[in-house]
Amino acid sequence: MTTPIRLGIIGFGIMGERLLRAALEHAREFVTPSGVWDPSSGAAARLAGVAGAPAMLASAEAVIAGCDCLYVAAPPAAHVPLAEAALAAGRSVFLEKPLATDLAAARALVAASAGARAAVNFPMASSPAVAQLAAWKEGLTPQSLAIEVAFANWPRGWQQDAASWLARRAEGGFTREVVSHFLFLTRRMLGPLALQEASASYPDGEGAETAITARLTAGGLPVHLTGGVGVTAKDDHNSWTLNGAIRLRDWSFAERLGADGLWAQAPGALPNEKMRPMVLRGQLQAVAAMTRGQAHHLATLREALEVQEIVEAILRA
Repeated sequence: MTTPIRLGIIGFGIMGERLLRAALEHAREFVTPSGVWDPSSGAAARLAGVAGAPAMLASAEAVIAGCDCLYVAAPPAAHVPLAEAALAAGRSVFLEKPLATDLAAARALVAASAGARAAVNFPMASSPAVAQLAAWKEGLTPQSLAIEVAFANWPRGWQQDAASWLARRAEGGFTREVVSHFLFLTRRMLGPLALQEASASYPDGEGAETAITARLTAGGLPVHLTGGVGVTAKDDHNSWTLNGAIRLRDWSFAERLGADGLWAQAPGALPNEKMRPMVLRGQLQAVAAMTRGQAHHLATLREALEVQEIVEAILRA
């Protein structure tokens, strides 16, 4: 049996804790958490409450030294420096998106990391619902795509502990945090992205965007994107609809339009909170393969940069 790879985690917020729990509860044969570091005073207390968790180490350097792969779940400004440090130490890297909010830094990282063992955590790469969409797509001639994201509030209720940066224009906002996932899905399913026109609305001050609209193409196919805060009673609502015939709804429901004009879920469809463990297991299995230099399906740095280029262009519009 192959020995699990050692996974270090820097950033023990929502995503760091989520991946740690997935590693401990659903992916022990693939990864062994080896150390965590977060400068937040509350992170150590939360880590201590996770059964079987590794110790909170003294520094980012200590986490890097003790791992085979570094998972970076810190705020975006730290992504490039931590990735560079881990790659220089001979570790593989698994980054949260975006690569950086500084496009020049992101481009430089991608250019310097050709052939490196590095990937970005877009969980749709391991989603059973996305696999179902891909199977249905084989019977279609793609003609148009519509993407919608909507929120009652931003940040979402479960993200309020990270509002200090998620609610601000510099690093946060729903376009970076949520729309990027659907742009990645679009790139994987349909081809290279090109932005045609976009607009973004902001509140006074330094707050993140409250609404966006954009027209894009993906592999030449027209794409219409809309997003807004305060336009739904739901904490989080989204849809990715191809040809008005098949769609991914609310992250995890693959649905197909029937002859009766009603949307029907794929057999075995699950809400996101129930699907997430199997998705993260798939991501961690691929992280282990990447770390061993084997083939994997994770989002590449290049794919993540293509997504980020579109996201930042929308936010500048």
